[in-house]
Amino acid sequence: MLVIRLQRAGKTHYATYRVVVQDVRSTPSSGKVIAYLGSYNPHIKEAKINKDEAEKFLTNGAHPSPRVVRILAAEGLTMPKWVKTPSTERQRAIRNPEKLRRNQPKEEPAEEATEAPAAE
Repeated sequence: MLVIRLQRAGKTHYATYRVVVQDVRSTPSSGKVIAYLGSYNPHIKEAKINKDEAEKFLTNGAHPSPRVVRILAAEGLTMPKWVKTPSTERQRAIRNPEKLRRNQPKEEPAEEATEAPAAE
């Protein structure tokens, strides 16, 4: 099975990515690449994709990774019906909801001791 994924390239601390088509069993860094579809620079959000090649592989059943789905959709490619589009809403599961400050019982303000000194 083929997969469309990102392959890291670029300098240390300044990653750029190639959009590649590979066999699903090979790792992105050291596997044989079937085709290079383009590049993606996350620092300036620039993607250069060969749309004809990408569409050809998608119609033949190559599975894109979630990040590649977002990149291809931003470039204007129409995804097949079987491709899962990642949700735009980010909701994290709260690990310990009982520890949240808003779930704790409200503390009563401490009463100030403003007693006048006793007159002798």
